[in-house]
Amino acid sequence: MTAPLSLTTGGSLYDRIGPDALAALVSRFYDLVAREPLLTPIFPEDLTLTAEKQLAFLSGFLGGPPLYHQRFGHPRLRARHLPFTITPARAQAWLSCMRAALDATPEIGAEDGQELFTALSRVAAHMVNAPEGAQT
Repeated sequence: MTAPLSLTTGGSLYDRIGPDALAALVSRFYDLVAREPLLTPIFPEDLTLTAEKQLAFLSGFLGGPPLYHQRFGHPRLRARHLPFTITPARAQAWLSCMRAALDATPEIGAEDGQELFTALSRVAAHMVNAPEGAQT
């Protein structure tokens, strides 16, 4: 799940979005996550390091520098998320926050935003590890 992403021409998605717009997206995203009741039980109160890790991961995932690998090692996404109860509703809440953050980030064009959202939808589905109603 960490191969560089380039579904269209024009360079990697990272190249097309750029590091500044990606950082703006991650900041807006975690502002929304911090207010989402389905997600707050599985996130730390201070989201600073979480946002740093997300930005580093997305950088490499989208075809940019492998910042996550350099700082934290292999992402092992599924394994790193197993300690948290991720239900289908939580995955959808996560995606809703991402959709809203993308919509609020005009630096990312609609086509690139949709490409990113499609890729992250697959990742979110892969992270589900519990049925609805499972305890946190």
